[in-house]
Amino acid sequence: MDAKSDDESDEDEDEDDMEALLAELGQIKKERADEKMRKERKQLEEDLKAKEAELLRGNPLINQPTSFNVKRRWDDDVVFKNQTRGETKAQKRFINDTIRNDFHRKFLHKYMK
Repeated sequence: MDAKSDDESDEDEDEDDMEALLAELGQIKKERADEKMRKERKQLEEDLKAKEAELLRGNPLINQPTSFNVKRRWDDDVVFKNQTRGETKAQKRFINDTIRNDFHRKFLHKYMK
């Protein structure tokens, strides 16, 4: 009877060991699955951030250089620019009389002298 009780106790210990190993295996699988899910979420977040950064860099309106230089016009370096700035123009006066208006007076002065 002593041999049978040893066999039964060995079987009980084997079953207990097997249950402990299965529990540990289940825990390891659960930890690996959690780790995999965490890595997938982290990778997804990184991809989303990279995509958003690429979209921001791709927009030329947002991607302006920090120093803004005004482009020069093609005629900025012309020598004869603004020569008549100080001179005042003679005001033309309108007279509704063909003989007394400025054009007629100038014409007479020029050609009938």
